This record gives sequence, structure tokens and C-alpha cells, in this order.
Amino acid sequence: MQNKRWIERNHKYTLVDGDTGFSLSFAGMKFEDSDLEKIAPQFQRAKQQMTELEAGAVKNPDENRKVTHFSDRIKYPESELFKSVEDFAEAVRSAKVEGEEGKFESAVINGIGGSALGPQLMQFAINGPYWNELTEQLRSDNPKIYFLDNTDPAGFADVAEVIDPATTLVVTISKSGGTQETRNNMIAFENLYAETGLDFSKHAAAITMKDSLLWKHAEENKWLKVFEMAESIGGRTSETSIVGHLPAALAGIDFKAFLEGACRMDEWTRCDDVLKNPAYMLAAMWYIAGEGKGNRNMVIVPYADRLVLLSRYFQQLVMESLGKELDLDGKVVHQGLNVFGNKGGTDAHAFIQQLNDGRDDFFITFIEVLQDDVILPIDESSSMGTFLHGFKEGLSAALRGKGRQVIDIKIDEINECNLGMIIALYERAVAVYAEFININAFHQPGVQAYKLAAKGILDLRGKMLEKVMEMGAFTGTAGELASEIDMSDDEVEIGGLLDKASINCPDDIVSRKYDAEKGWIYTIK
Repeated sequence: MQNKRWIERNHKYTLVDGDTGFSLSFAGMKFEDSDLEKIAPQFQRAKQQMTELEAGAVKNPDENRKVTHFSDRIKYPESELFKSVEDFAEAVRSAKVEGEEGKFESAVINGIGGSALGPQLMQFAINGPYWNELTEQLRSDNPKIYFLDNTDPAGFADVAEVIDPATTLVVTISKSGGTQETRNNMIAFENLYAETGLDFSKHAAAITMKDSLLWKHAEENKWLKVFEMAESIGGRTSETSIVGHLPAALAGIDFKAFLEGACRMDEWTRCDDVLKNPAYMLAAMWYIAGEGKGNRNMVIVPYADRLVLLSRYFQQLVMESLGKELDLDGKVVHQGLNVFGNKGGTDAHAFIQQLNDGRDDFFITFIEVLQDDVILPIDESSSMGTFLHGFKEGLSAALRGKGRQVIDIKIDEINECNLGMIIALYERAVAVYAEFININAFHQPGVQAYKLAAKGILDLRGKMLEKVMEMGAFTGTAGELASEIDMSDDEVEIGGLLDKASINCPDDIVSRKYDAEKGWIYTIK
């Protein structure tokens, strides 16, 4: 009887696009039709708001801007901007655009957050992790692709070690044009090129809003190319825009097919029938499972090595969009959905022990790729891919047997179209869920708060240095220094700054020794 119910639920709650093979099954989630009926008002609100969003209404009231990633990608392939990106990438391939010493052999994508995660996911999924190891011929004359997505000096050093600046194109992506992490890497590149006697402007391109700080800097310094990014597209939903396009084009990826997949999913998720709309059903599962408050974690487990970055991508898309203190009425709600994940079957040797036997505070989404890239026989009747499928089905059954909740997504193969469908599905589901819980999914006040806090630390550092220079030499604890320069309330922060300086300052200008009673003793020359 239990098996019959499982079969019936699969028939009823599995949605399939027969042309692409893209399917989603919600049968493993704990809900009934009556649960969907209870949230009928939320569905109606979401339908109305999504219609208004795509019609051009202001959907980010905090920043008074429209949200156009759904509508812009319909017309983008026919735009002059699309053509200019394709032309630029072809010019790089054919060496019609080149650096000071010839053809670009490498391209570095310099961005953070949505300006890096999407392009990284696309590159890893479509071209694979070892793209840069292929010969130029196997890369179809496309340059090697590297990513800088932080302000960690080690990350910059690692990239600088493997590239030849003379044959490298640096693409800096920042919507605002002032993102500090990205700007830091840009400045480091400018210094690197100056040190090697090369003209950075002949190796630099940018994607940013018109007239931003980066736009003006690039134009003033006569960079190779500056591409305009729309103000109405947020970073975490920018992968179907020029932000995703240029890195993909430089790597020979069919971005038009990617957009076709996204638009195909958009059309599917405009369906009014909730039970036939994958985005509405996905958002409903999140809402019902988490009691409308995000009380369950979202676990993303793709059964494909090339999709390992998908959980990181969804972390930003979901958590930055839905993690909000206030709702649209200004009420304190502290909403959000935690997202974490790994890949199958690696996950079974990593964190599945807890999911199977530990806290029941999650729902898991499996994403299976049916096509094996190569058939690798293990015995007379099984291949490596068969085992991977068996592990996934066995894990799903084991979790369901423990009362855990499971969503299944299947695609025939990893290609541009299917990747576009996956991303568009989650973009729509996030927007719909945001309407369910009455929040603004398209701003990020928490991110701005951390940036302001970071600026405060840097300002404190400047103030401390000014006072230390007036004081002269010093030896003592952070607390003693803070007291001496009349900054006692900042003792902990000053200690952190001194720790950093003692490791990195040249000529032992700042050093430290540990005292078992007093802690760190700092010496400033």
C-alpha cells in the first residue's frame, strides 16, 4: 500500500518538459493538496506581482528600481550589445584584438559575488574543471580562463604566478563600479603591469553601469572595451546578462543556447495552474516545509562533478534574496532560507550521516544528470554511471524511509540550455517565495551593513596610525596602547590590526611576542 501511494504521488507531483527531458518530482515532500489550497492567497499575490514585475513595475522599492532580468533576456540575443560581445570574443580568438606582445592566451575575470559565481559555474559546468590544461587547438583558440573573486592577496598571487601579463586580458566586472574587493584586484593588476613595463590599458576590459567610477576610469585610461550593464539587473540575477555573456563567449560557450533555456523555463513558469508550474510548486515546497519562516535548511546535491558549484551559486541567489530582517511593511520578520550542499556521491561520505540519522531540520534537492559522458564498465552488467545512479536512488530511498523530505530534479545532460533552465527555475522560485512572505528579494541591506562596518575598521586603522606616529615608539599590550592613544573602547579591534601588521609590516616596524600572563606584547618602532 505504501508503494502504491508512492507511485501515485510520483504520477501526480512530477512535472516534465518532454522536449528537453527536464523533470521535477515533489512526491518526496510532506504535503497534500489541502496544504496547497491553504496558501491559495499567496499564489494569487505571487501571480499578480510577477506579472507586474515583468510589465516593468518598480519591484525594488528600497532602491526605487525595476527588476528586468526576466524580461531583458528575451530580447538580449537580438541586441547590439549581444553582437558586440560576440564580436569582441571572436576578435580575441582571431587575434584581431591582442595585447602588447600578441594574441591573448589567458583571460582573468575579476569580480565578486554575482559577478563571479555565475561565470564560474558556467565555465565549470560546460567546459569542465581542466579546461585550461587543454591545448589551444582543443580550446578552439579560446584563451584560458581564470577567476579572481576575493580580495585575498594569495588569490591574486596564485593567478599572477600562472599567467603571462603580456598575453593576458583582464576583465573587471562591477555593477556599481566601486566594489572594493574588485577594485583592489584591478589596482593590483595595474601595479603588476607597470612593474613589468606593460601598458595595462591594452589588456583591460570592463563591465559596469554607464558613468560609474569604473566606467570613467576605463574611459580615461583608454581600456580596450567597456560594456554597459543595466542598472535594473542585480548581481545575483545577472548571469543571463552581459555579466555571464562575456566570460562565456571568451570560453567558446554558446550563450544564446543558455538564454534559450532560461527563456524556455520562464515560459513554463508563467503557467497559471499551480500544479503544472515548477517555480510555484518549488516555492510552495520551501514555504510548507519551513512553515513560512525558513525553519528547514535547503540542501542542494547535484549528482555531477561539473555541477559542484551549483550549491554555492544557490547560496547567494537564495540567501541574499530571502535573508531579510524587515518585510515590505517594515515589520521585523527575520526571514531566510539556509542553503548548503556538496555533490553526489561524495556527499554520502561527507555529511549524509547527519542528514540520515541527525536533526530533521532540512529538505534535500537531488539534481541528476542522466547521460554519462563516457561509458566506463565495472562488470558485465554495470558501468560507473550505473553505480552513481544507484547510489543516488538508494540515498533518496534511505532518507525518505527516515521521514526526510526530498525533491528530485533530472536533466538529460549538462548543456547550456539545461543550465539556463535550472538557473531560471530558481530565480523565479525565489521571486515567488519572496511574495509569499512579503519581502523585497532584490535588495541587500545586510551586505551594505557589512561594507559600512568594514569601512569603520579601516577608518579606525587610519586614526590609530595617526596617533601612533605622533606618539613614537611603543611596547606593550593592545589594551595599553588603546589607553595611551585614548581609544580604550577599541581595544579588541586595535589588537586585530596589530596582529595583522606584525605579520606583514616590513623591517619589523611592528612585531609581537606572546607573554603567558599578559598575552601579546607589541613593539612599534
